[in-house]
Amino acid sequence: MHSMVIVEDHPLMRKSLAGFFAGSGRWLVLGTAGSLEEAKTLLSAPETTRADILLLDIHLEKDWGLDIIPWIKRQKREKSPAVVVYSAFDDYAHVSAALSLGIRGYVTKNQSETDLEAALNTVLAGRVYMDRSAELKLQSAAGAISLLTRREADIFTLVKDGFSNQQIAEKLSISRRTVENILHCIYDKTGIPSRLELQKM
Repeated sequence: MHSMVIVEDHPLMRKSLAGFFAGSGRWLVLGTAGSLEEAKTLLSAPETTRADILLLDIHLEKDWGLDIIPWIKRQKREKSPAVVVYSAFDDYAHVSAALSLGIRGYVTKNQSETDLEAALNTVLAGRVYMDRSAELKLQSAAGAISLLTRREADIFTLVKDGFSNQQIAEKLSISRRTVENILHCIYDKTGIPSRLELQKM
């Protein structure tokens, strides 16, 4: 029997997931948490230190769920759980941010609990699982980024590095209005909806 910890901020979803997996007779649910603070407390308990899977929502009510991954790595445990994201988001920014932190699976919430379990089994078999819709968005945005002009690519990089529009304008010796226009072109080409999402990439 495999074991898991569930981090999900929505009480009904958290209860439903725990009920499904515990009730299957194939999984041991070691605990659930609704916030990063609760997750850290839970994962610090002796009985959860050897969990096989950490099922993780990205957007918690007040927290960015992915922040738990660097924290787990800092614990330097003999065994760390395989992190599988279960999220409503399938856009490039969320998926790429999760992958960059070393997650083993990404499943969107439009998949059933049975599909989710199949994904977890794929991960436990040593393979990476990627939800098809998330994979398509990832490929589409990555392809679009490769088609950015030199100027667009420069501004894209500066936005990722945290520069404001005014700072970018000064750095590239162009007007702020030009920066804003080029940013809109980047949004259109990549399908990434906002500056915040660009910065997460």
